[in-house]
Amino acid sequence: MATRLRLQRHGAKGAPFYKIVAADSRARRDGKYIEQVGTYNPTTIPATITLDVDKAVKWLQNGAEPTTTVKAILSYKGAMYKKHLLRGVAMGVVKAEDVEAKFNEWASKKDGKVLDHKAKADAKKKEKNEAIINKPAKVKEVPVEATEETTTENVEATEATETPAESAE
Repeated sequence: MATRLRLQRHGAKGAPFYKIVAADSRARRDGKYIEQVGTYNPTTIPATITLDVDKAVKWLQNGAEPTTTVKAILSYKGAMYKKHLLRGVAMGVVKAEDVEAKFNEWASKKDGKVLDHKAKADAKKKEKNEAIINKPAKVKEVPVEATEETTTENVEATEATETPAESAE
């Protein structure tokens, strides 16, 4: 049985929400799956990803093939890096004790970058909102002479349209 790590779509029309699952490659996109590995919500900024890295690594080591999008998510969260480190342990290149330390160091650097990115996005959004709030309102200026002429013309036009019966009252 060929197993794939892939996205299973949920959520409303125009508001997708995905589960990251290990499923048989012959199963339907939103059909049966073997195990849920995480979730992915692309509608938030930045996208919200919850992933059980250990489950994902277990499936990768057992031969599950990730789809393109899931592979990008796994790389982003460090599952591919952890698989790489564990393969180094199997080859004798890396010590088993060092795997968790290296992975945690990498994860902390990554979290710092994500927080910086989110802070920059929030600052940009705040700056944009302040620019909109502080922007002076556009006021259409009408020449004073033109307004005087139009008001006298309107008064004369309304006087001309009155019937003699209305003026008698």
